[in-house]
Amino acid sequence: MPQKRDPIQRVTDGRDLYDVASWEERTPLDRFATRVHGWLAAGSRWTVVALAVLILAAQFLIVGVAAFHNPLLGVYVFFSIVPAAVLVFSVWRMDVTMREPLTMLVGTFVLGFLFAGFASVLNTVLKNVVTVIPVVGMVLFFFVVVGPIEETVKWLAVRLYAYRTERFDAVVDGAVYGAAAGLGFATIENTIYITSQFLSATDSATLQAALGQALQTATLRTFAGPGHVIYTAFSGYYLGLAKFNPENRGPIVVKGLLIAAAIHATYDTVVTYMDPVLSLVFGPSLVANWGTLLFIGFVFVYDGFFLWILYRKLARYRDTYRDLDASGVGDAAETDTEDDAAETDTEADAAETNESDDPIDANESDDPFADPESADESVADDS
Repeated sequence: MPQKRDPIQRVTDGRDLYDVASWEERTPLDRFATRVHGWLAAGSRWTVVALAVLILAAQFLIVGVAAFHNPLLGVYVFFSIVPAAVLVFSVWRMDVTMREPLTMLVGTFVLGFLFAGFASVLNTVLKNVVTVIPVVGMVLFFFVVVGPIEETVKWLAVRLYAYRTERFDAVVDGAVYGAAAGLGFATIENTIYITSQFLSATDSATLQAALGQALQTATLRTFAGPGHVIYTAFSGYYLGLAKFNPENRGPIVVKGLLIAAAIHATYDTVVTYMDPVLSLVFGPSLVANWGTLLFIGFVFVYDGFFLWILYRKLARYRDTYRDLDASGVGDAAETDTEDDAAETDTEADAAETNESDDPIDANESDDPFADPESADESVADDS
């Protein structure tokens, strides 16, 4: 919708309305306020990253040191993320627009890796609060805490970096960067699970037995890891859809996060209760003999189903893009700007209105971690 205007602005006769009903940089104080705004916006993003680094460092002091003393654990971790990495590559290949650069994918991966610490801390703090509820406490924990929190921090890994750059120039890019963030999250999660299992086993078993326990955990994590890629590819796709539909950006983002969180929480719930339910219905021997295979089978069916849905969504985008490109509509849309100037201005006004409502969008620039000095122009526009 068009940008709202003050009553004076609507009936102005051309007189100077500076500091009355309009504003732009004029005085030294105006310029100083613009710079402070830029510093605060850039500083807030760097503060989030710095805090994530500190949390990650604390986690590695607890479990990561084991990998340095036992390089075999690093090998386990590496192979446990191979399927997830292959999945990211597949999503990247399905991008029929300009392929996303490796540097951007690595940056998003690193942020997904770092921000996992936030989810770990919040999950730990809130678990004892939610699980005290009888019967349904653990289910609520997955649907109210784990799913929403983990999907949100992975979403933030895309939102705070790739989303803000010019290379994020198509809806499908959101799925690509979401997959990369999911891979980063899965990598640190697998590392913590595998090394924690190893450290726990060393207290009561030989080194060989402890490594065997770590290998078993790594095997299970190999099948669990791709889920993070799939879930966040969904929320990332809707983030891309939101970027190019600013008038409905909020609801679109929420829809994507709800989908990702619900799929994630359902997975965690089924995996948690699978063994107890099967033992109760069919007897403990079934789980003892076939528990691992049943888990692997479930993961293949569950993640495979949602991977198929994701593939269909990406394929629909790909086919539509190719159809429009072949018919010349895509080229016409890029070149026929003069005839659509009025409509473009209206959309730009709507985008500005929505941008101002989102604090994350303050000081929007091509580089989210740019020096505030280089962001002065965009800050002035936002102000």
